Order: sequence, then structure tokens, then C-alpha cells
Amino acid sequence: MQQVNWRRNLWILLFGTFITGTAFNEVIPFMSLYIIQLGNYSRGELSILSGIVYSCSFVVVAVTAPMWGRFADKHGRKWMILQTSLGSAIVIALMGVVTNVWQFIALRTLQGFFDGVIPNSIALVATETPKRHSEYALSLLSTGYTSGFLIGPIFGGFLVHVFSIRLTFFITGLLLFSFFILSLTSVNENFKPDPDIVKSHFSWHFMKGFPHPHLVGWMFVTTIAVQMAINDVFPIITLFVKQLMHNHGPISLVAGIIAALPGISMVMTSPSIGKVGDHHGTHVVLGFGLIFSALCYFPQGAAAGVLMLGIFRFLNGIGNAAIFPSIQTCLAKGTPASRTGMAFSLNQGFQAIGIVLGSIVGGLLSDWFSYSVTFYVAGVTILLIYACLKWFLPELKKY
Repeated sequence: MQQVNWRRNLWILLFGTFITGTAFNEVIPFMSLYIIQLGNYSRGELSILSGIVYSCSFVVVAVTAPMWGRFADKHGRKWMILQTSLGSAIVIALMGVVTNVWQFIALRTLQGFFDGVIPNSIALVATETPKRHSEYALSLLSTGYTSGFLIGPIFGGFLVHVFSIRLTFFITGLLLFSFFILSLTSVNENFKPDPDIVKSHFSWHFMKGFPHPHLVGWMFVTTIAVQMAINDVFPIITLFVKQLMHNHGPISLVAGIIAALPGISMVMTSPSIGKVGDHHGTHVVLGFGLIFSALCYFPQGAAAGVLMLGIFRFLNGIGNAAIFPSIQTCLAKGTPASRTGMAFSLNQGFQAIGIVLGSIVGGLLSDWFSYSVTFYVAGVTILLIYACLKWFLPELKKY
């Protein structure tokens, strides 16, 4: 059995998950502009097509997550990372040569199909990192894909400003291909499949084989709730900033910074918070993260200016830095090594469900009421899931 350099694995996979997260959301600033280039559409058609382009990837992720999870548990997480990173690189590069919007939608759908980099990177780090360093490693890794999702719009907007929309896709594809080469040559995994899993057939009973299904199930519910809260407000950030700035000034630039602030604070605080979890328990960090994050949403809804909004968006990221790795650590502790691929792939699928539901709910709330209400609902959602965990998952204190 070869000696695994878990720190090298961690840093390479951190780079890969960041680029993957960025690739999903980098289209936000120029998505509608690219669709306009691909055809002549009315305002209503443009809104509908933009919604389809953004959400189709996440819908596919939710559907295919169990399949990729089982594949990883049978053949290894590194093998899955290689397949999906290469597939993603090719698909994203091809987006730069589409000639109509339906080709663009088809490739965005394929991008969701190849979304196995993030869950399998998490699973590989969880199984190959010494237990005493697991919370730190997972906390650091969580900054990769989460900050990628949040900073993606700024990254995409910057590339389009410097180069062009089509060249942006080529550059992103090249970065993912470089990650594929790094993973192929430098990431190591001591993988030995469970004979029972190899012999078994695919089943829709996803929780089968988990020794702590109650814990794992509630972590999935928490994932959905947290992603709903984040994406409840994410789509309307630009419009809210525009309202606060009274439609004057560099609205796009300020909105991009405001949207990215939680990702920046996550990168800054996740490693330190992870070390706290290693010493004081995952349940302590998770509880803190949920309460702190919820309390940060309410002032955002009441913000009188972009400065106040920005401060509490930044603080919100500290709460996220506690929540995401804590969920992953609980999944790692509550799942046997032979099932971590399925566990983290399912979690990725539930993240996608939360993203889609949050975007829909946020859009409806802002249409029926106001932008501020979306922040209040996000805060209440996080407080409710905290109460549910305290009431229905008392065994969480063991972790």
C-alpha cells in the first residue's frame, strides 16, 4: 500500500474544486448577453432561456448524483475525478463554439452530468486524511468550491472584460484540463472496493449500507435548507444593490463585490474554524455556524446602504465557513469508507436541489413582496433547521 501525501492531495483538489465551482457560476454576468449573440429573442424569451441555461445543470446534478456516487464506491474516487474533470473541460471549452442557444443548453446540461469533481474530491480527502486533521482538511477544501460558486460571477465578468465571452469558456476549459493532468500525475488514493458493493446492483434505496442513516439524512436536509437560504438571496443581490444605490454609480462592480464577500470571508476563516472543530467537536461548530449565519441575514434585509449590506454579507461567509465543512465531517464520520462516494455525491445532489428551490423561492418572494423579505426568509429557514437538529437529532452531540 503506497503512502498517501494527504496535504498534496488537499491542495490539488482545492484548486480543482475552485475551478469547478467557478465554471458553474461564471456565466451569470454574461449569460443573457451570450444568448442575445446566439439569436433574436424578446425580453420574455430571454428571461426564460436565461433561467433554463442557469438551472439545467443543477437539475441534472440532482438526478445523476446517486449514479456517480455508486460508481466512485466501486471504482475509486480518483478515477471519478479524472473522468468528470476531463469531461467538464471538454464540455466547457465547446461552449465557446456554439452557434445557437439550444446547443448552449445541451452543453450546460452535460456540464451537470459531469459534475463529479466536487463530491469525489471531498470523499477522497475525507478517506485519505488522518482523522485528527479531517475537520481542518474538509474546512479548507470547502473554501474551494464554495468560493468558486460565489466568486465565479466576478471571475467570469473579469475574463469577458479582458478577453471575450467565447474565449472565457476556452480559458476555463484549459484550467480544468490542467487540473485533470495534476490529478492524473500527483493525486494518490489507497482504494480497495468493498466486495459487497462491487457485486451488488444499483438500488434507489440510497441509505442502504449507512450505519447512521438518521444522522446522514438530517445532514442532507440541512444541506438543502442552507443552499435554499443562500440562493434565496443570491439571484436578487444585483437588483437589491441597484435599489440601495438609487440606480446611480458602478452598480455591476459593487454588486459583484457584494456577491463575492461571503466567499472571501470563507477563504479567510475556514482553516481556523476547522481547527476549532477538531478540538471542540463538529456539533459545536455547526451550531455556531447556523445561529451566526441566520442572525446575519436579518440586518441585510434591513440594510439602508451597500456598506451595511457588505459588512453582514462578509460576516455571513464566516457562518458558512462553519456550516459546510461541519456537514461534510458529520457525513464522513457517519459513513463507512466504502460508502463515502455515495454519501458525498448524494449531498452534492441535495445541494443542487437547494440551489434550484432557493432560486425559485427567492424570485417569487421578491416579486410578491420585496427584496428585503428574501433575506428575512433566509434567516428564518436557517433558524428552523437549527431547531430541528436540536430537537430531532440529539445524537449530534456525539460528533
